[in-house]
Amino acid sequence: MSDSAAPTASDGPADTPRYPVEWEADVVLRDGSTTHVRPIRPEDADALQRFHMGQSERSVYLRFFSAMERLSDRDLRRFTHVDHRDRVALVAVAANPDAPGTPDADEIIAVARFDRTAPHEAEVAFNISDAHQGRGLGSVLLEHVAAAARERGIERFTADVLPQNGKMLAVFREAGYELTQRVDDGVVLVSVDLDPTERSRAVMIDRERRAEARSMQAILTARDVLLLTSPAHGPGSVERMLAEQVLAGMVADPGDAYVDVVGLPDAVDVPGTVRTHAALADVEGPVEIAVVALAPDALLAALPALARLGVRALVILSGGYAEAGAAGVERQRELVRRAHTAGMRVVGPTSYGLLRQEPGHRVSLVASGEPVEAGPVGLFCQSAPTAVTLLRTVARRGIGLSTFVSAGHRADVSGNDVMQFWTEDPTTTVACLYLESIGNPRKFSRVARRLAAAKPVVVVAAGQSGAFAPAGHAVRRGRAPRRVLEEIMRQAGVIRAENTHALVDVAQLLAHQPLPAGRRVGIVGSSPGLVSVVADVAESAGLVVAEARSVARQDAGPDEIRATLDAVYADGACDVVVAVYVPTVPLELGWLAQDLAARATASGRPTVVSALGYHGVTDAFTCVDDDGVPHRVPAYSTPEDAVAAVAAVVRYRQWRDTDHGTHVAFDDLDRDRARAIVEQTVDGPLDVARLAELLGCYGVPVAATVGVSDVASAQHAAATLGYPVAVKATPPALRHRADLGGVRLDVRSPDELAAAVESLRGTILDKLGPGAFDEVAVPFEVQRMATAGVACTIRTTEDPLYGPLVSFGLTGDAVDLLGDVAYGVPPLTDADVAAMVRRVRAAPRLFGYRGAPAADTAAVEDLLARVSVLADDLPELFSLELDTVAAPRGVTVLAARATVARARRTDALRRALGATVG
Repeated sequence: MSDSAAPTASDGPADTPRYPVEWEADVVLRDGSTTHVRPIRPEDADALQRFHMGQSERSVYLRFFSAMERLSDRDLRRFTHVDHRDRVALVAVAANPDAPGTPDADEIIAVARFDRTAPHEAEVAFNISDAHQGRGLGSVLLEHVAAAARERGIERFTADVLPQNGKMLAVFREAGYELTQRVDDGVVLVSVDLDPTERSRAVMIDRERRAEARSMQAILTARDVLLLTSPAHGPGSVERMLAEQVLAGMVADPGDAYVDVVGLPDAVDVPGTVRTHAALADVEGPVEIAVVALAPDALLAALPALARLGVRALVILSGGYAEAGAAGVERQRELVRRAHTAGMRVVGPTSYGLLRQEPGHRVSLVASGEPVEAGPVGLFCQSAPTAVTLLRTVARRGIGLSTFVSAGHRADVSGNDVMQFWTEDPTTTVACLYLESIGNPRKFSRVARRLAAAKPVVVVAAGQSGAFAPAGHAVRRGRAPRRVLEEIMRQAGVIRAENTHALVDVAQLLAHQPLPAGRRVGIVGSSPGLVSVVADVAESAGLVVAEARSVARQDAGPDEIRATLDAVYADGACDVVVAVYVPTVPLELGWLAQDLAARATASGRPTVVSALGYHGVTDAFTCVDDDGVPHRVPAYSTPEDAVAAVAAVVRYRQWRDTDHGTHVAFDDLDRDRARAIVEQTVDGPLDVARLAELLGCYGVPVAATVGVSDVASAQHAAATLGYPVAVKATPPALRHRADLGGVRLDVRSPDELAAAVESLRGTILDKLGPGAFDEVAVPFEVQRMATAGVACTIRTTEDPLYGPLVSFGLTGDAVDLLGDVAYGVPPLTDADVAAMVRRVRAAPRLFGYRGAPAADTAAVEDLLARVSVLADDLPELFSLELDTVAAPRGVTVLAARATVARARRTDALRRALGATVG
């Protein structure tokens, strides 16, 4: 690729432009390692020269179309002095192998740049280090430089590429953008439309998933482990105790790891498992993962040595970072940046460790000596106290884990990363997460929805609004109500659990029983009264009681009990069985537990039991089949817990069986014009004319409205619009408030209009006083009457935490006071839109309630879908509110209000790891 687009008459901008720090990002590459992407700086000249001189002759020729042993001083200045507007360059940097962990010595491993050649067009060029080819740097840099270009108003990239530069052509071709190419004079002329497409989004998401999964796989399958602390942390210190607990667990149950231990004077070698060292310099390596209990400054000082050992990830048990105030926040940011530049992921700080158990591989790096059985459940949490509670609970219940990760402050590795890994992990069939905060709910929804389509995802979400995030957690402050997170979970197919107890209740059912085929429940119990109570609980939980059987007496014999079980387990009788046994007289019924487990196994029907004295997965309710495979029926301490777990799993099965539709899309949108409107608008309210034009770009017409000041101007407006008309007061306290007398409807003649205007004038004077007329440009509005129907309100907002949100509800104070609003998080599918319209409690009014004409819900859904696309496309649209009327045929937008403000989303169209804090 030549550099012909770069100016030759200038050595760069005369003034120092603002450095766009928001373009900096840490990214995960194709091989699971990390790097840092940032705008180029003038002080990068030496590093850029070293990068250039390290390239092969062929790579230099493919980039510049000529041989060039070194860059001239003028070239270096031109390449490193950019204005970040018309001339932009991004570099990927990695730690210098000779000075890892030292930011000033970082090496450039890739460059992407563009030079504006027309108002909306730029020539782009890439250069990837020969030593780092095949790691996905080209595709990552294309995403980032394209995002920067869109921010600067660039709509199209062009590039001149030599035909033999197949890798670069593949980067363009495989990115998913609309692309054209032609050959001219032996050069391939490439043109790339930067408007994101469904395919470009899908490509980015798939690459992100594979890279993050591979990154987590490298962490969880590591065998060469370093446990690092310092003798300076004396006995009784938190750091020393955490390190000793990890070591004690590994000595007691070594698994498949080889451990080098530094900083524990009392540690002894364990042949084949543990090697102790006096100092970090004595460790020969290689080391895949380092478990660290050090003070922050000591860890930063140790990073270069850890990088030289080949460490791919840090598991930081100790604290002293973002939870320790502003200085700690900066320490955490610096640690993560240096680690990523050195290719390392970070688990923590304040992590409780991690665990991986799969056939042929087991490594426990948990600060707890309590063993956990191997099994199909993956478990993620954040803080150490939560980790202790969860691990003890699953151990007590007998639930086996495939994976456990405690992310602490989740400065880097988060639940999203772990879910990406679980998506591809055959050992994990149930995913459980306890989230004290969610840093990127938009990405969480996307990742969780993909995972839930294949295997159940159970979540406790403690941080529901971002308003009370734990110290040290990177969470933007959201404005949306708590119900928005619930909607995100519902939309993603996540099973919500209220607490740890409920999380484990659901997990033990999913881990040991098949999914129910439907919601018909069969209840069998030890007394008629008990069965009746459980049946009532089941109906209240949304289940259908298909069978309810009990023995007549507590001392019933085996034949009677088996006959009762036969009725419940008969073919077609029910989809799931709940067995409840609460004896009032002492009986020995050990055989019954075995018999129940055998019937559950033979029928293939999910079964749960609530029996006094049993809780969790026990040997009592276990049946071993002819192949020697144990089948376990989970036990619950109360019938209510058993039914709640069943109901949650039934809802999940229904979600999985539901057609979730396709993302709404329209081919009549003018996105370019819409983007131009918001870019040309200063922050604040959008005026009526511009808003009408913006909505028109998305196929949303607004009913014509004319502001008037007196009877004569009102009559002139009505003559233009055509009768009948509506007349409305414009002061905010009366605007659109028919209940307060601020609206006159169905005005059919000039005389009626004159009376209506004078009547409204009197209402304004009576309710607001004469000063109200001075606060508005015109006191009245005239609008052609819309067909009578159901009033609805559609709103969007750009939330700092959740990104774009769309809400739908019927109009009125009662609806607002009761919160009868449905929320959606774009991008929405047609099924999501239909569900939003039907989910509000007042929805029956749209479907012919009490004999009224049914509204045109198809038109309502079309409008809601268009608004959702608008909100998704334009983060600058801070808020939008539409007052609409849904008639039997069509829907009319009576009024619209909008505010514009600059925004930066957490889930942009480029791959990037989350911020470390704040």
